[in-house]
Amino acid sequence: MTVSTRRAFLQTSGTGLALLAAGCAPKVSDFAQKTGRRVVVIGGGWGGATAAKYVRLADPSIEVVLLEPNKEFVSCPFSNLVLSGVRTIESMTFDYSRLRDHGVRVLHEMATAIEPEARRVKVGDGYLPYDRLIVSPGVEFQWEQVEGLAAAQDRVLHAWKAGPQTVELARQLQSMADGGVFVLTIPPAAYRCPPGPYERTCQVAWYLKTRKPKSKLIVLDANPNLVSKAALFRAAWANYPNIEYRASNKVVKVDPGAREVTTELGDKVKYDVLNLIPPQRAGTIAVQADLVGADKRWCEVNHLTYESVKYKNIHVIGDSTIGLPVPKSGNVANAMGKICAVAVVNLLNDKPVPPMAPGNTCYSWVSDREAIAVVNSYKIEGGKVVQIEQKLTPGQSEMWAQNAVGWANSIWHDMLG
Repeated sequence: MTVSTRRAFLQTSGTGLALLAAGCAPKVSDFAQKTGRRVVVIGGGWGGATAAKYVRLADPSIEVVLLEPNKEFVSCPFSNLVLSGVRTIESMTFDYSRLRDHGVRVLHEMATAIEPEARRVKVGDGYLPYDRLIVSPGVEFQWEQVEGLAAAQDRVLHAWKAGPQTVELARQLQSMADGGVFVLTIPPAAYRCPPGPYERTCQVAWYLKTRKPKSKLIVLDANPNLVSKAALFRAAWANYPNIEYRASNKVVKVDPGAREVTTELGDKVKYDVLNLIPPQRAGTIAVQADLVGADKRWCEVNHLTYESVKYKNIHVIGDSTIGLPVPKSGNVANAMGKICAVAVVNLLNDKPVPPMAPGNTCYSWVSDREAIAVVNSYKIEGGKVVQIEQKLTPGQSEMWAQNAVGWANSIWHDMLG
């Protein structure tokens, strides 16, 4: 390589001399100056990782910088199986090396502020300028909605962001004495992955039935009925007489010292192990950047481009969005990531954005080897995403569980492979 060629490579790579040293991880300062068109992605989950990869696949001339503080991705889908011991957390944990192979600049740093007018993201003491910004921050919890919860975050587990809490909740479940009471609380919709708590109910109930048959699972659901796959889940629960399901029982207080939760009906429920899933809103960075709507919870976006209705050049995807008739699922976030990537590339190349609707397939495990599923189909009509149909499996079976494994392996590779 000639000196001039080498200099050109360093300029177009956007990393400069700082990355020449072997093993030197990129820093924010390496990206202080843009050398070409740049897309910054906040969040390396189902939506963000997918969007980062697909922008690069669609147009390798666009520099993509992904901001993700965690060095590993842990899948929320399938993580309920860790509680029952059917799978390990390691089997759904992946690094970001393959994204780097696609040319994505992965920085394990947290975005602390978005400045829409300046088109830049604050990271530590530095800034990342962008042409287009994709925000995929997932969800954050509304701790203040449950009295006593904010002060007890280290003792009350949600395990709703797969990782250490998932492993710890599994340990608590497995350590619980036979005859103990496991309490699972479900927040009001909307929240991440509506089938999730009901699948978790199945996994905990299956474990208790097979390992601790004298124990009981009490489910306190803030909603008047199961939010998703109600008939299928109720059929599955018929196999678990240890489930006590209470609808319209929103938890408003927790007292870890007394090992007790209180519902808005005034009922006090004792527990040996508690899994309290708090009410949710868009990720903190989206709230701080005023990307959320009047409800201060979720972000409204254009249905074709996922561009924020409040700020140009900022796109929001995944669980933080609202207004689309889609669940807050991993599959939907993955689909949004790909659609948004196409939109961003076309907008940067002054081309029209093709109308593309997401799809959704959601598998739920109802035992150690059987699953159910729902498939949602959508279309674009009048510039909006509308649902065409919803199909449910006729019942639970091992076949659907096998399909779920194939789906998971395929979509994990699509995101990060």
